[in-house]
Amino acid sequence: MAGQMQVCFQAAAMVLQYPDEDLMSRLDLVERSLAGSRSEPLFAATLAHLRSKPLRELQEFHVQEFDLSRRHAMHLTYWTDGDTRRRGEVLAAIKQTYRDSGLIVDLDGELPDYLPMVLEFAARGDTERGLALLNTYRASLELLRLGLRKDGLPQEGVVEAVCRQLAGPLASSRADVQQIYGATYVDAPPIEQVGLETYQIQTGRPVS
Repeated sequence: MAGQMQVCFQAAAMVLQYPDEDLMSRLDLVERSLAGSRSEPLFAATLAHLRSKPLRELQEFHVQEFDLSRRHAMHLTYWTDGDTRRRGEVLAAIKQTYRDSGLIVDLDGELPDYLPMVLEFAARGDTERGLALLNTYRASLELLRLGLRKDGLPQEGVVEAVCRQLAGPLASSRADVQQIYGATYVDAPPIEQVGLETYQIQTGRPVS
């Protein structure tokens, strides 16, 4: 159901962001909103993780695993376009999608392909356009999910819950992502050595 899909996207947008006191105060609300849905068990490990450590440790974990490590990049176009000039073009196209919705989307210094932002857009903004973005970057989501699974991180279940709301099956391997979703770069995103002085990747921070 559309309502359950939007709840899943909003809950995922919250728990995949850089953790702060506001998020910690809403964990029970997130859990209640998912109760009885097929997404509920997939969020359990992440909710347990967020409840298991002091906030500062959670923040350090997030920075280490999601800001400093590209193994779990939360920016969807990184997986498809890497550090190339073409990525600037696709980021501009995502910004245009936000504009076309007629909504004011506050990027808050973040790149427009930041997964929690796209999820919130799909949940609370323009569901049709947000869902289209997520389906467009399904290969990115699958590569992120497989990376989280390989490294045993609890957020794998949350990304799986998002993928299960989209068209197509879950991939069991990077080769599957290439075969099913047409991913070009399944081992490592491309890197362009020339002309990057006008385009630099930013680290992730939450959307307020």
